[in-house]
Amino acid sequence: MKASDARAMSIDQIDDEVLKLKKEQFNLRFQRATGQLENTSRVREVRRDIARLKTIARDKRLGAAGSAAAPAAAVRPKRAPRARAKAASKSKPRTKSKSKK
Repeated sequence: MKASDARAMSIDQIDDEVLKLKKEQFNLRFQRATGQLENTSRVREVRRDIARLKTIARDKRLGAAGSAAAPAAAVRPKRAPRARAKAASKSKPRTKSKSKK
């Protein structure tokens, strides 16, 4: 499924499609376990389609809630870099220990 097709759907239609794909994914897992699966690439396609649809549904839900609030919630504040311990720079360099033969 293409993303452009999914963007044209409503949120309810996307949820129904995700449910349908999850059922297909369940059946594909059983087919793989019993050795009946012929098209193994379909497992990957279904998994990615589910993720794509969930992402688009989330974008639509956030867009409906208010476009001004969505970007502010997504921005994470930067963390200050950690200061290295002064004791580590003053310690003696390690030497290799000789093993007994």
